[in-house]
Amino acid sequence: MLHDMTPGADDFLNSGAVVGYIGFDPTAPSMTIGNFVQIQLLKLFQLSGHQPIVLMGGATGRIGDPSGKDKERELKSEDELDNNLRFQLEQVKKFLDFDGPNKAIVVNNLDFYQNMKVLDFLRDVGKTLTVNYMMSKDSVKNRLETGLSFTEFSYQLLQAYDFLCLYKQYGCRIQMGGSDQWGNITSGTEFIRRHLEDGKAFAVTTPLLTKADGKKFGKSEEGNLWLDPSRTSPYKFYQFWINADDADISKFMRYFTLKSRQEVTNLEEQHEENPRALKQILAEELTARVHSAEDLQSVQQVSELLFGKSYDTPEALRNFSSAQLDMVKEEITHKEVAASTLSDSVGIIDLMTDHTGILSSKSEARKAIQNKAVSINKHKVENIEHQVTAADLLHGKYLLLENGKKNKYLIGVRDEGLGTRVAS
Repeated sequence: MLHDMTPGADDFLNSGAVVGYIGFDPTAPSMTIGNFVQIQLLKLFQLSGHQPIVLMGGATGRIGDPSGKDKERELKSEDELDNNLRFQLEQVKKFLDFDGPNKAIVVNNLDFYQNMKVLDFLRDVGKTLTVNYMMSKDSVKNRLETGLSFTEFSYQLLQAYDFLCLYKQYGCRIQMGGSDQWGNITSGTEFIRRHLEDGKAFAVTTPLLTKADGKKFGKSEEGNLWLDPSRTSPYKFYQFWINADDADISKFMRYFTLKSRQEVTNLEEQHEENPRALKQILAEELTARVHSAEDLQSVQQVSELLFGKSYDTPEALRNFSSAQLDMVKEEITHKEVAASTLSDSVGIIDLMTDHTGILSSKSEARKAIQNKAVSINKHKVENIEHQVTAADLLHGKYLLLENGKKNKYLIGVRDEGLGTRVAS
């Protein structure tokens, strides 16, 4: 996980229990898997006996970090940022220990600035680093041609002052973060050196999380993984790790597992010829940690329903919860029919053709039924005159229709007046 560090950082980390921090700007409604790299770093930091500080960017989030961006960020409203911060803070609390001798600390950097006057900031903060020094940072140099506002130019001053405040208040002497933060973090170590006569601080960065194809994870990147289940479902989260490129699994295991180094190398040797087994081990661990053990169990049951044989009976399907069926809906073809269609009954052939378009012709539907290929909720349809009613709905809203082993459809009902599914 190491990308770079300032001289002496390794000796400092091995000198005894120390205090370190990572900052998180609440510019998105949820944390992402990229943020989780940094949370994992804080977790490992804490497990090693050190004290982690989570710095929530209530102030810096209002400014916008130019690092890694080729154009000016769109500023978020204060209400949006405050809501994001509260939500992200609850997410962080799942992963770190907030009790014990090296309990995690949460700080909002808005506290450093909300009572500070602009002239005080310019005198006490702005005089410490020169413009030449600030312009030497890649986050600034890379934006000079496309344009950089004074607002974003000042970001590294705020991050540097954050470090000084944490240094003074908590004895925090090391800041960590992604490699794109190197310029901002080292501005903080330089700020402390210039501001305090005996000040000595350190920086450590991790590589940015990328996939085998070189694409990175980010809040604006397509295919990103959110830690919020309403944005990335537990099933999709689990399936990401299961379907990860074989070339990535060794790196992902080292980034995200809490298993020991020896356990990881043993597992890699054990599953050298079967990387999918290693992916499943990581998928199970991360789904349980990021979501819950109950979510993991549901995900595994849904996976078995879609790809296995353990839930291939009507009775087993009836035991699926509404939430589990919602997961199924995201993974197979979903069709909707009007609630009135099932208020009395509808013929299976009409359901498959006129109402859902699953099959293009009635003759094709009759042939599928006669070949015993069609089932409703795991009940084999034997008769071309078979009628489907609202009583067949699972949790009052879904039908699982299958045409052969591979063609699965989840049919939902909608209320014509509201255009939404009828609730159970």
